[in-house]
Parts: sequence; C-alpha cells; structure tokens
Amino acid sequence: MPTPKRRAKGAPSGPGAKAGKKVSETIRLKASDGFELSAYVAKPSGTPKGGFVVIQEIFGVNGHIRRITDGFARDGFLAIAPALFDRIEPGIELGYSPQDIERGLQLKSKSATENALQDIEAARTAVANAGSVGVLGYCWGGVLAWLSATRLQGFSAAVSYYGGGIGSVAEDQPNCPVLMHFGERDHAIPLADVNKVRAAHQQGVEIHVYPSGHGFNCDERESYDPDSARVARERTLRFLDAHLSPKSP
Repeated sequence: MPTPKRRAKGAPSGPGAKAGKKVSETIRLKASDGFELSAYVAKPSGTPKGGFVVIQEIFGVNGHIRRITDGFARDGFLAIAPALFDRIEPGIELGYSPQDIERGLQLKSKSATENALQDIEAARTAVANAGSVGVLGYCWGGVLAWLSATRLQGFSAAVSYYGGGIGSVAEDQPNCPVLMHFGERDHAIPLADVNKVRAAHQQGVEIHVYPSGHGFNCDERESYDPDSARVARERTLRFLDAHLSPKSP
C-alpha cells in the first residue's frame, strides 16, 4: 500500500496557504434549538476580509480541519469550524484508516441534517461581525456547504469540495454564488451526479473537475493530489475575494 503523503510539521495548512500570523482558540456556540457545541476559531492578524465557516468531513474537527481553518485565517478571514458531531459524541477527532472511516460513517448516520444546519448557522452568526460570510466544506461537509447555500440565509458565497450525495439535492436552488470541486476518479461521486448539478444550474454555480480521486485536498490521505489541491485552492481564494467583503467602517 502506498505511504500517505504527509504535511511537514508546522507547515501552513493546504497548498498555497500563507505563513502570516493568526490566533486560534476553541469557543462554545449555542444553536437556535439551545444546543451548545464547540467550535475552533482562527483569527487573522489584521482586519478580517470577511467571516468563513469551515465544515468538517466525517472525521470531526481533527488536525487537518484545524490546519485548513488556520490557513484561511492566514489568508485574512475570520474562520470557524463547528464540531458537528458534538450532538452525538463530543471531542471526536478521527484519522483516515479503514476503522476511522467506518466510525465516521456511523457518526454521520446518526447526525440529522437539520441539526447540522442549525450548528452551521450558529457558526455563521459567530463570525458575522467580520463582514459578509462564506462557507466551505469537504465530503460530508461539501454537501452541507451546498445545503447551507440552498436552505440557509446569510451566506454570501459557498464552496463545496467533493460533496458526497450531491446528486440527490442537485436541483436545490442556492441563495448565493457557489463554487464546486470534484475529482473525475472519485469512487463515491459518479460524474453523472456532477453533470446533474451542472445541468440544473446554468448560472450561479461554478464547477471544476480535476484529474484526481475523492479527498484530493487532504494531505493525510493516499488520494491526496497536490497539483489538484493547489489549483482548487487558488480558485477558491479568487472566488472568496470576489464575493466576500469586510465589515463596513
């Protein structure tokens, strides 16, 4: 089995992440139904360019998601990653072994979409003082980012990385511009589903397909594709810069 590619210890999060200063902490959020959950927040060194919600995969707010959140803070956003499994079991942080994948899928099966969206909305509210707010997610988080764009109000941009199950909600109508990234060799998302989204949205949804598989952005997985991850991140930052803005003085 190939050895997974690893990120050097202490390196900025993700391809192209800047090495600027940031401050991070874990806070508590209260959702609209009164449930309290934890969230990892990373603050930029200067005035935020906007707020940004990072949605986890099925592995919890683990080291990878925290580094992703840190990376967007270095790029100037007030970034937050809500712990969506707190309703089931607090403190979940999984790796990427077959056992971790099985455990993550079990946790996901117990997570109601309505509750996840309530927790995402609480995270949006927590960073709304930074200006307009975007949302981004990976895998399970990728489809939740799409649902955040279609079922929630208050987001100015949404980015979905290889959102699992996207075909079943392809015809939902987003309330903000959306950017989507997929891998053409994704075992979990057939290109027919990608084409279904493309056919349903001639405007307002930008879709890119990369010569890679599922999870290509994660540098802790065997499927990591650094070239695809770098290009996707560059496109993501351009998209966010075009649609997010800081709070007016």
